[in-house]
Order: sequence, then structure tokens, then C-alpha cells
Amino acid sequence: MKVVSAKAMAQLEAVAYKQGYTDQDFMEQAGKGIAAGIHAFTEEQRLPQKAILLCGKGNNAGDAFVAGCHLIDQGYSVLAVQLDALEHCSPLCQQNAKRFMSKGGRLSSQLQIEGQGVLIDGLFGTGFKGAVREPYASLIEAANRSSWPILAVDIPSGLDGSTGQAEGSVIQATATFFLGLPKTGFFLKDGWNAVGKLRAVNFGLPDAIIEGVQPDFLLLTQSTIAPLLPAIKRCRHKYQAGYVIGLAGSPDMPGAALLSSLAALRGGAGMARLLHPEGMQSILSNSPYELIKIPYQMDKSEDVLTLMKKAGATFVGPGLGRSSQTASLLQAVMPHLEKPCVVDADALTLFADQAFELPSQAILTPHTGEMQTLLHRTERLSIDLETLHTCQQYADQHGITLILKGAPTFIFHPGSPILVNPTGDPGMATAGSGDVLTGLLASLLSQGLSPRDAAAVGVYVHGLAGEYAAQARGTSAGVMATDLIAHFADAYRALKPALFLSSLF
Repeated sequence: MKVVSAKAMAQLEAVAYKQGYTDQDFMEQAGKGIAAGIHAFTEEQRLPQKAILLCGKGNNAGDAFVAGCHLIDQGYSVLAVQLDALEHCSPLCQQNAKRFMSKGGRLSSQLQIEGQGVLIDGLFGTGFKGAVREPYASLIEAANRSSWPILAVDIPSGLDGSTGQAEGSVIQATATFFLGLPKTGFFLKDGWNAVGKLRAVNFGLPDAIIEGVQPDFLLLTQSTIAPLLPAIKRCRHKYQAGYVIGLAGSPDMPGAALLSSLAALRGGAGMARLLHPEGMQSILSNSPYELIKIPYQMDKSEDVLTLMKKAGATFVGPGLGRSSQTASLLQAVMPHLEKPCVVDADALTLFADQAFELPSQAILTPHTGEMQTLLHRTERLSIDLETLHTCQQYADQHGITLILKGAPTFIFHPGSPILVNPTGDPGMATAGSGDVLTGLLASLLSQGLSPRDAAAVGVYVHGLAGEYAAQARGTSAGVMATDLIAHFADAYRALKPALFLSSLF
């Protein structure tokens, strides 16, 4: 799905108006779609049919009033908090507010929360810039303090739709029902903290007009990821299912290597071997039975390279350490690997220090701190369009696929649009989460996916597994990296229910 700036979205609507479409028709379809989304949310959460609209002066409030009308038609009790006199509102806002009241909707100048229900944020739209002023700032803070879920109309109020900047009070939405296309501000700076879950609402903008816009980046969706999943064939052996070798681990950090290796197996690979420094045998004795462990000596780079060339894909870096011996080993092995390879953790730092050359078909998986090191910058990276373009240039320059891990995660590939991943859970901010992604990516590469497709599927499945892990616990708190691996199967099943084969009808 295309992601565009607020300005670009306004330009698309302007093109539609020139073709005979009206903002009144668009508002009606938007409000109807938002009401359907609100109803689905209340049903899913088993909430009473009670809603409070938070309305501003513009057409965003008009969308909310239309949604309120449709909710009243479905039997909802709906109240609208309107701080400005209607005569100061946009014509469409006035028109639909009067329609709302004619259906029995009530207006109030104060927010009073009683019982359970949902708040509908229709204060400011995607054209908002700057800081929210009073009395709206206080209303936003009161809404955020309430126990009710907040469902934003198109964008959380107070957020810049293009930059993601929030200079003052901003709605902390449980979900955002975006109209037409998602906006760049959802994913930049403060945006991802504010938007909650994203839900698309079609308000009638013609596909032909959407096809003509150049997006800033693309949003991964289930419909695009599901077809990329590796096919499972009945007549296959373990090497055909995917063969992964990892060069990882050190006496001080065995856990990272084990997490990546187990993730490779649970990700679908039929065989996983871990190459580890000599002397770690006792430390790794409690590793999964299915994992084959092979010790190596630092000065035997030819033996390491020979083993790694046998795999369908490799991963390098988790827990590896940054010693001069390790750097020399990678310098001797990596340029000659000639196999898809995931480079992570300590290997990223060594690569930034120019300790070795990258193999072809490499996937680099830095978080923002590691990306800062790769770029040789001293200032902390801000997730804005400038940073994304810099990362794209880095991927183009080095001929690699780059995954910038975070919330959200971005993917860069030479000559391709930037991708952004919407799945994930705050509980994934835990030690080892990145090591799990590394193993999953290597598994997908070993099963025949291209680096770009493996990156897209890997981050989507990884994030979805995190959501299932938090759901299983009933909270994001306390999710561990091993929980992500345990829920790979749930993520795969959600993407493609028939991902297993059975002889029974």
C-alpha cells in the first residue's frame, strides 16, 4: 500500500474534485466506513454501543459527525463534544452536525466519561501543523487520561501528517482509521507512538488517481506478504527444506547464537548448523537437540569457509565478539562466501570498521544505533525522511538489502521503493529479539526467497509473532525473545491457513 505525505493526499483529492467528485460525497463514504470500523472494534472488544465524538471546526469533525449519524442508526448512544460554536465551523461540519442532532445526537462543551465506550477523535486532520492550543490541548490530555479506547479519524489530532512531529499535546490513539492512503507522518518521529493500529477506510477516491501518485514508501500488508511465503512440498528432504549455517557466538555470549539458530529451525529450515569457537562445547551442551554444533579454530578460516559454502544461506554476527582475531576471520571468509548472508550485531560493527568486504546477496540488520555506526555519524539518528533517504543511498551504494530495525521497521533494497512494516508489539523491545529476526531471515533465504522478499516476509512474520506472544501473555510486559520463536507458527498460520499438508480430507 502506498504511503504519501498529507500534501500529496490533498493533491489527489483536488484531482478528484476536478473530475466531478465532491467533498460531500467523500465525507459521506468516509463517515460510513469509519462507523463500520468503530462497530467492528466495539464488537471485538465487547464494549457497549456508546461513543463520544471529539469534534473540531473542520472537515475532520464533519467526518466524525457523519460516523456518529451512522452509529445512531445502528442503535448507538452518541454524544459530541464541540468546543467551538457551530457558526465558526466549516460548512460541511455544520451541515453534518445539524444532521447528527436531528437524529438524536447530543452536543456538549465538556468531556464527561462514565461507564464504558469509545472516544472518536475528529479534532484535527492531516493538514494540522504546530502545537495544539487551548482549549483543545486540555481536551486531548483529558481524552488520553481516560480509560476509554480512542479511535482517530484519519490521523491522531496534534500530529503532523507529513513529518510525524508532535510539538505539543497529541492524541494517543488505540487505532487510526486512515482515509484512502496512510500518511508518512504515521511512521516518522512521534507518529508510531500515536497512531495505534492502522485501519484503512475507502472513501471513494478512484484507483486510477491513486495509481498516478509517487509514494514516499510502501506499507507491507498481509495480501502482499502471504504469496511470498515459501511453498511446502510433500516430496522434499531436509536440505531442500532449507540449510542454514551460522557463524556466531563466543564464550561470553552464547545465547545470541542459540536464539538465531533456533529461529532458523522454527522459521522453516530443515537443517541448521552453528559454527562456534573451540572451547564452547560445554557452554552449548544444553542447546536444542536438533541443532548441529561445529567448533572451529580462529586460524582455520579455510575450514570455516568450506563449511559455510555448503549451506543455502548463512548468518554472521550474533554474540560473535569484536576481537582482532574475529575481524581477521571475517576478512578471510566473507568476501568469498557467495551465499545469501544475514549480517548482524558484532559483525555490523566490524564491517563499519572496514574489517571485511560483504558477500553478494547480503542482508544487514542494524538498529538505529548500529546504523549510526555504519554511517560513521556522531549524532543520534532521527527517523525522518532525510534519514530514510540516507539509508536508501547506503543500500544502493553497497548493493545490499538493509533492514533498519525499530518501531516501525524499514527495509531498503537497491533500486526499489522503501518498505515499512506495520506489525509488532512493544514487548519486542527485549534482549535477543534482533537475534531471532536474524535466524528467521537466514531460514527464509535458505528456502529460496530473494533478499528483498526474505526481508519483507521476515520482519512481517517476526512482528506478527510478537503480537501473538503479547496476546498469549495478556500484556506486552515480560515478552522474551524465545516467546517470539514459539509464535512463528501462529504468524505463518494467520498469513496462510493452509500452510500445512494433510493426507486426510
